[in-house]
Amino acid sequence: MARDQIDMTPIETRDELVAWFAVGEKPPERFRVGTEHEKFAFTLARHEPVPYSGPRGIRALLEGMQSLLGWEPILEGENIIGLSDVTGGGAISLEPGGQFELSGAPVTSIHRTCSELMAHLAQLREIAEPLGIGFLGLGMAPTWSRAEVPAMPKGRYRIMTAYMPKVGRLGLDMMYRTCTVQANLDFSSEADMVKKMRVSLALQPIATALFANSPFTEGKPNGYLSFRSEIWRDTDADRSGMLPFAFEPGMGYDRYTEYALDVPMYFVKRGDRYIDVAGRSFRDLMAGKLPELPGERATVSDWANHLSTIFPEVRLKRYLEMRGADGGPWRVLPSLSAFWVGLLYDDASLDAAWELVKPWNAEERQRLRDDVPRLGFKATIRNRDVKSLAGEALALARAGLKKRNRLDPYGADETRYLGPLDDFVERGRTQAEELLEKFHGPWGGSVDPVFKEYAY
Repeated sequence: MARDQIDMTPIETRDELVAWFAVGEKPPERFRVGTEHEKFAFTLARHEPVPYSGPRGIRALLEGMQSLLGWEPILEGENIIGLSDVTGGGAISLEPGGQFELSGAPVTSIHRTCSELMAHLAQLREIAEPLGIGFLGLGMAPTWSRAEVPAMPKGRYRIMTAYMPKVGRLGLDMMYRTCTVQANLDFSSEADMVKKMRVSLALQPIATALFANSPFTEGKPNGYLSFRSEIWRDTDADRSGMLPFAFEPGMGYDRYTEYALDVPMYFVKRGDRYIDVAGRSFRDLMAGKLPELPGERATVSDWANHLSTIFPEVRLKRYLEMRGADGGPWRVLPSLSAFWVGLLYDDASLDAAWELVKPWNAEERQRLRDDVPRLGFKATIRNRDVKSLAGEALALARAGLKKRNRLDPYGADETRYLGPLDDFVERGRTQAEELLEKFHGPWGGSVDPVFKEYAY
């Protein structure tokens, strides 16, 4: 989850909200990719969630990482809640249930993403193993009940925890029991943003199938291949979903601003204090009409923080965030960035991807998004199954990466990171189906072996 922003410049007009997005525009030669991934921390001894406090808790882990890396601590009151690499631009942060997140720095190639990931996991192991902590890459905690998962001491999460049950049945599961991997990509202009957003929204269910990896809840199959994705369908309809308006004429920064203004707020941050304004309107904050902050107007920070509490399948900030994938084992994490960079950063691949999805209407896109969590590669749109669409999307991504021709020191290009995804499509089996086969076969109806076989 994003770090809270600190820019107390007052916002006077709606136009300033719209202009905030345009600051993100970059010429293509300055395009970067950032990869964020979350993982479950568990006790090596009993495979239980790791509490925040105590000699073997999340706090001790963060303090150990701080002394190893020399990164700046992110504090909330007395509590360390993350680390920031002020030179490289990366960060380590905590999700609500102690899921450990690396927000990777914006880098020039997937090779660099991969190196960053390998270094992070090696550093983490060095600190975590003596503490008896391991890490698991799945889309949903496979055995823990919601009540077992500890809450991290972050003000924004306290407010969200109180609000979530009012707007959906599964919001607390999203917060405390899921993990994702996310790719962040740049755009060069408003028109470029719109095209990339449309293509990536339409293809997000394809990414969900390629990364589907959350078939267990509380030790049993839950009936889904990506239950993490299903959870989002009943979390908070005001702030999630497939953004049908993005495909309508007139889409741009202004239209997204209008959407964001309609999403109720969670909090306003003043100094270290989170003020609970859950359900209130950002428009009222701009007008100085919030009962909790009488006469006080919105700042640039308030807008940036509000945008970070909106959770559609593709999120617009000063870059685009791809949000459809379950967390997974380390070997597939760079694959997500490779998939989207290949599709979106090459004009020919982007054009071809738009031609592929352009005929689909809002109802068809929504049905596909609703079916994929359960059916994976077997879901269909316009008489085509996701398996064949995934194969076509991967071919376009491969062509885009080939053309980029970013080579590692051994002369290999970025297409090699698509290998695990090719493998899933070739076999027609998602990661989740692989896990279910093990559960019903060699694991003898127990989920517990996942903590050994799928740990980082």
